Formats: sequence, structure tokens, C-alpha cells
Amino acid sequence: MNLDPLAVTVSIVAVSIGAFVRGYSGFGSSLIWISGMSIVFPPILVVPAVYMLELVASVGLLPGVWRQADWRSLRWLFLGVILGLPIGLYLLANLPPAPVRVAIALVVLSATFLLSRGFSLKSIPGPLPATCTGVASGLFNGWTGIGGPPVILFYFSGPAPVAVSRASLIAFLFVLDVLGIGMAGVNGLVTREVWVLVAILAAPVLIGISLGNRRFIHTPPAAFRRFVTVLLALLSVAVLARALLA
Repeated sequence: MNLDPLAVTVSIVAVSIGAFVRGYSGFGSSLIWISGMSIVFPPILVVPAVYMLELVASVGLLPGVWRQADWRSLRWLFLGVILGLPIGLYLLANLPPAPVRVAIALVVLSATFLLSRGFSLKSIPGPLPATCTGVASGLFNGWTGIGGPPVILFYFSGPAPVAVSRASLIAFLFVLDVLGIGMAGVNGLVTREVWVLVAILAAPVLIGISLGNRRFIHTPPAAFRRFVTVLLALLSVAVLARALLA
């Protein structure tokens, strides 16, 4: 594995930016990390390393938001993930992921436009919509590694306070991270080189998470919702570009 100073520097910058965004918004780090680190490291090292760094980020954030999370909706989302993930893994083994990445990006862009125009749900969705959202997330995560968008839209289009939505999303992504590491381990991808890379980048992750979390505490809810809308749009464009250029 190439650990020259340039490769390490690029990775630290990418990880620090992604960690700050994750600490502030509760999501968005994976795509930033994968895009930045893939410039200097092969994907076979980057993907399992990102799963593990995401877990570090989640563990750093989870204690502070545990009581704020909406566990009633989360249990149905988790049920849906368990149902959808095997389907996604089957599709991963048999079909290309690029078309569904395009579909995800277009759906999220459309939903982001509606959010920017003031669309919102009047009540928190019940068990059936939550389970269906979890199925979509599990399917997308198994097929493309992008499982967050359905749940992001689920929470941030609802009437719950932004702190509750952010806390619930952090808790949900923690479970996805654990599943991702498990899948990587079963497939023999968590190697010694991955552990070395994670050890180097863990500190920048924790620092970025802490700074982003402090920024969130001092941000008005309306400003935070605007940030989430802009971030969703940017990430959607990045996912679309990745799918079309792959």
C-alpha cells in the first residue's frame, strides 16, 4: 500500500472535510471520503476503510444523540433494512449498480427540489411507510453502497425537530455501518492494510466530528434545514456524475 506523504495528506484533507460535514449534518461523509481517498488508494482498500471510519464517526456522535433519536420509527426502518439488504446483495451479484445510482440521484434531486419549495409531511410516517423506506435503504445499500438518501428524506421532510431527525439518522447510519463492516469481513476485505489506513485517519475523523457537532449546536433550525437541502442537492449531483462517468 502506498503511504507516501501526498497520499496521506490527500486522505487526511478528504476525511477531515467529510467528518466536519457528518458532525454537523449527521450524514454526507461517505461520498466525500470515497471520492477523495479513491484518488490515491485503490477502491478495495477505500470501501472497507470508509465503513470502519463511518463507525468511528457514529460512535463519536451516538452518545450525545441517543436520547433524542426517534426509536419508534427506527425499529421499523431496521426491519425494512433486514428485508431489503439481501435483495440488494443479490442484485449486486447479478446486475450493474450504475442504473440504480442514476435513479437514486434523480429521485433525491426531485425530493430536494420539493423540500426547497417548502414541502413537508404533516405527521411522522407510520410503521408501513417506515418499513418500506427501510427496505429501499437496505436494497440501495446492498446494491450500490448508497443507503442513506431514503432515510434522509424520510426524516427531514417530516415535522420532527431537526435535532430529532439528525439524531435518528445518526443512529440509523450506525446500524448500516455495522452491517457494512460485517459484509466486508465475510468477504475478506478487512485486511491489515485497511486497519493501518483506519488507524492513520481515525484522529482526523474524531476532530472533524467534534468541530461539526459544535457548529450544529449553535445553528438555528431554519439555517440547518437550508444546509441539509443544499447538501442533498450537491451529493445527488455527485452520485449522478459518479454513475455516468464510471
